[in-house]
Amino acid sequence: MDMKKISYVVAPEERAERLDTYISLKSNLTRSRIKRLIGQGLITVGSNMEKAGYKVREGDRIELTFPDEQEGSLAPEDIPVDIIHEDEHIIVVNKPPHMVTHPAAGNKSGTLMNAIISRCSKLAAAGAPLRPGVVHRLDKDTSGVIVIAKNDAAYYDLIRQFKERRVEKHYRALLFGDLKRDRGEIKAAIGRSVSDRKKMSTKTRRGKEAVTQFIVLQRFKSATLADIRILTGRTHQIRVHFASVGNPVLGDRMYGKLISIRQGLETVTFGRQMLHAYSLKLRHPVTGEDLEFTAPMPEDMKKATEEIAILSRDPRQHIPTTSVY
Repeated sequence: MDMKKISYVVAPEERAERLDTYISLKSNLTRSRIKRLIGQGLITVGSNMEKAGYKVREGDRIELTFPDEQEGSLAPEDIPVDIIHEDEHIIVVNKPPHMVTHPAAGNKSGTLMNAIISRCSKLAAAGAPLRPGVVHRLDKDTSGVIVIAKNDAAYYDLIRQFKERRVEKHYRALLFGDLKRDRGEIKAAIGRSVSDRKKMSTKTRRGKEAVTQFIVLQRFKSATLADIRILTGRTHQIRVHFASVGNPVLGDRMYGKLISIRQGLETVTFGRQMLHAYSLKLRHPVTGEDLEFTAPMPEDMKKATEEIAILSRDPRQHIPTTSVY
């Protein structure tokens, strides 16, 4: 019987998860099947066999081996995608809102990776079969720039750049209320919520360092448009940090629940969280060239911003003197 191998490298924001939890979050395998594979010695961390409760460490290389026909495969789907850049080593895409990055429980098709595999016949083996070449992710309702590796050399170099914080990521966000400062930094550890394991929180027993910087781009009566740079890559980091200071991302049904703003008889409704991965700066994993990729604000977010400006009647413009953090 043919055997299939999958490998993952633990990112900084993923450390300290249980081994079985980590694999469950990364794959479409059930927890019970993962435990069986661990018991059969078919899951290793480096060259070691660890128990299900092993706490994964940053940089751990985790390998799974199992019968080929039992594991799902990534089916190519002819879905249009906005390609920002493509060469023989990487592909950079402007992910639309409402699209899942890769297949997982509840989302077996229609994902960004289903579209990418239809366009690219070969991607990195790392992360296969369902997330080949995926080095970072965006939430389903977050739009914007994402890079995918076409070969393992590019994959591991990009993983290293993210790990060493050499990748510069900027977002645009529409936030509720009025930020107190024109620019600033939020430092608050993030971990699993003690009351809801599906959510992240700054009020947690085992938080990991998280740093978010921001510059106000435009102020309105009931909202703020900001440029946001994350120095760490924690799950839901921007959404959790700004919710924790009373300025949740508008439209965020998990952390803010503010799906509309009303002024008098006028209402602006948000169909998803108003968060967009605007730019990504990195070093090309093979040529070493410094690259910057940007994606314009999507139409739904642009329209929401314009409608809030109209509601505000006389929005206060704030143009920063510098974009350097």
